[in-house]
Amino acid sequence: IGWSGKAFLSTSCCPKVCIVGSGPAGFYTAQHLIKARQDVEVDIYERLPVPFGLVRFGVAPDHPEVKNVINTFTQTAKHSRCSFYGNVNVGKDVTVGELQQAYHAVVLSYGAEGNRRVGVPGEDLRGVYSAKDFVGWYNGLPSCRELSPDLSCETAVILGQGNVALDVARILLSPLDTLKKTDITQPALEALAESQVRKVLIVGRRGPMQVACTIKELREMVNLPGTRPEMVAADFEGVPEALKDLPRPRKRLTELLMKTAVEIPGDKELERRKNATKIWGFRFYRSPTEIFADPSHSRTAGIRLAVNRLEGSGERAQAVLTGEVEDVSCGLVISSIGYKSLPIDPSVPFDPRRAIVPNSVGRIHQAAGLYCSGWLKTGPTGVIATTMNNSFDTARSLLEDVDSGTLDISTGKPGSQIVSMLLEERGVKPVTFSDWEKIDSLEMRKGEACGKPREKLLTVEEMLKVART
Repeated sequence: IGWSGKAFLSTSCCPKVCIVGSGPAGFYTAQHLIKARQDVEVDIYERLPVPFGLVRFGVAPDHPEVKNVINTFTQTAKHSRCSFYGNVNVGKDVTVGELQQAYHAVVLSYGAEGNRRVGVPGEDLRGVYSAKDFVGWYNGLPSCRELSPDLSCETAVILGQGNVALDVARILLSPLDTLKKTDITQPALEALAESQVRKVLIVGRRGPMQVACTIKELREMVNLPGTRPEMVAADFEGVPEALKDLPRPRKRLTELLMKTAVEIPGDKELERRKNATKIWGFRFYRSPTEIFADPSHSRTAGIRLAVNRLEGSGERAQAVLTGEVEDVSCGLVISSIGYKSLPIDPSVPFDPRRAIVPNSVGRIHQAAGLYCSGWLKTGPTGVIATTMNNSFDTARSLLEDVDSGTLDISTGKPGSQIVSMLLEERGVKPVTFSDWEKIDSLEMRKGEACGKPREKLLTVEEMLKVART
């Protein structure tokens, strides 16, 4: 880096830790480090000018209560031993190696921004989107602003049956009046107002007892105003008999599915379903094999699904092809089969097959002083609470290494002092947390003017302009 460590030795050797990524994993790691040790200093670097990662860009607009963790994260960011540097692209503006020279420890918590591909012919047609991009579009992620999905078709097919798949289905079918009161972006609201989508099929390769969503999300779907469920009774053969052996959460989820799919509803529910104008349903034992184009070959017209049967039972059951196929007409296909992490820097070990950084309890293999937390550490699974525990574990590993002397903190490190100099030389101007608060307050004011909790700024340019005024 071309600096002499000597100048910095006068500073007391408190552990200086740098965290890359300001989503839940980054903030929970920082929170634990600051609480557990009175002398740790933490700097958080974030590629975007705005913090909070998937809490801002992933959580469904109609789930505002899930976003309350932002209050906790804000307390952490404002702590005297924590600093936030937005608009810094680690791996490009500054390398991981440079951060390692500047800090005692570097924690990578930058999440999973890549898409898992479905791997079938036709998946690059217009009208096929990844759930990650679709969610990013309605949540205001700058890189997804240009998506403008075509919602002029009647049927949408979602591949995958996790909570994100249900979020997407709910947003596609929700009454506009509900969405108008959320922080969904204005362009998404306008597109949904014009949407012709009346039917959403949520497709999974296994059966009702392997569905990946949670009961809360399923219940929201079941009670969604203006919609009725439509399922295939044959998909539930043998399920009632197997119910008694299921663990309690899985049992409750399966019972609700059964009740929705095959039981004859009561009068009130019957009336509600009769008046519904939109339809949703799970399709089980189906895997996509091809997406068809319309005659002009310009956009999606349908999807071919292979029919599966299960071998084995419970969570470990495997889907096996039967040789039968089924074609479904649809103009929109959204694949919700998982996010995946991408490598950040050639110096950091990366397992491309599992798309994670190889680690033991957050300690990155063959890389002293490097740690990871969140989806980069585990793969894209679990909810915010899962990420919290996994991030606390990483923070504990790091502090154990400080205590045992595995992580050497005997020499002072310059931390953000030197990184700020490097960034300045490279023409990069970081966004501080108080800069973010300017953006935050403008978004809230814009939202208030139209009866929403906030109206998000949609481009990095706009964000930087507000941050710097």
